Amino acid sequence: MQTYQRATPRGPEQALATEAVHAGREDLADLGVHAVPLDLSTTYPSHDSRGEAARIDAFAATGAQPAGPPIYGRLDNPTTARFETALARLEGTEAAVAFASGMAALSACLLARSAAGLRHVVAVRPLYGCSDHLLTAGLLGTEVTWTDPAGIADAIRPDTGLVMVETPANPTLAELDLRAVAHSCGAVPLLADNTFATPVLQRPAEAGARIVLHSATKYLGGHGDVLGGVVACDEEFARQLRQVRFATGGVLHPLAGYLLLRGLATLPVRMRAASATAADLAARLAADPRVGAVYYPRIGGAMVSFEVLGDPHEVIRAVRLITPAVSLGSVDTLIQHPASISHRIVGAEDRRRGGISDRLLRMSVGLEDVEDLWQDLDAALGAAAAGAPAREAAGPAGRINAGGS
Repeated sequence: MQTYQRATPRGPEQALATEAVHAGREDLADLGVHAVPLDLSTTYPSHDSRGEAARIDAFAATGAQPAGPPIYGRLDNPTTARFETALARLEGTEAAVAFASGMAALSACLLARSAAGLRHVVAVRPLYGCSDHLLTAGLLGTEVTWTDPAGIADAIRPDTGLVMVETPANPTLAELDLRAVAHSCGAVPLLADNTFATPVLQRPAEAGARIVLHSATKYLGGHGDVLGGVVACDEEFARQLRQVRFATGGVLHPLAGYLLLRGLATLPVRMRAASATAADLAARLAADPRVGAVYYPRIGGAMVSFEVLGDPHEVIRAVRLITPAVSLGSVDTLIQHPASISHRIVGAEDRRRGGISDRLLRMSVGLEDVEDLWQDLDAALGAAAAGAPAREAAGPAGRINAGGS
């Protein structure tokens, strides 16, 4: 039974919700099945060793997907290929390449550009804390110049391989004008981390980003039970990424590919439902005298960040329905203190410059009832309010700080 699903050019435009359900699954009826086959093979038999040699040589030379059946699990997998097909369709790109985690995906992008002698990166803070650390520490031999959006063009050098941004940003939810940023990049590829927005809220490729990064662990999976990363891009860059993935081994496990493809089917429904609840909670927090500032993106989404006037650690300690945990994008609501966890690896002064205060909390809103979530938040804020100063003039009741550049 043939179960290999390759990326195909987009056909007649369909609604995103339709694509989410059907992309990567179009051949199932012809195969006589309804659910996606899960292929756990690490290797595949072939009696044609000359043919295998030719296919491996072709992949080594070009990075193109080998024609015909799979060869080896580190090179490709039929189930993972279906997820890649679907994500490329949702992001509106020619291809997508999946990895074991979001950080593995980012590492592959940096290595692919470094292999071309382009080791310099221009980046805008804030980014996810581990992305920031990977760039700052130079662990892959890269060098980074941090700048604001207005300084991107001036920061670009002859050896600049990427410009990297995240919008809405983690954890402040600051937003960038991707079209303007892409214009500032000139011929340098723009890498946009689209983890928070997902293709439900924005498709960076349509605004000029050549590379779209996701921590698939978050909203694409959506249930807190799978690790993965994926890069949506043009076929030329995808070929380079496949070669890096084969050489370094950061492959996505087939079961993870299966779960991520299943997660995509409900992504639009989950995002819209969670976003409606998040917007409601953001408005309630903005009107609460125990909260100094609230950050919620103009494009919407399921993330809310807010600064408390009391002790943020007491809020974390006091929640009961909401789970105090790192990560985001699950069907249940999570809350964490970025300065202690997700961005702890970023230096205190760099956190401050990126707008990440020690009183900031980041909340990933799930699918629970809004009244139940508010009851839990209200009680937790009350527990943290003892001894807190009155709301400062800079954070008047009712104001939501929409993400700007």
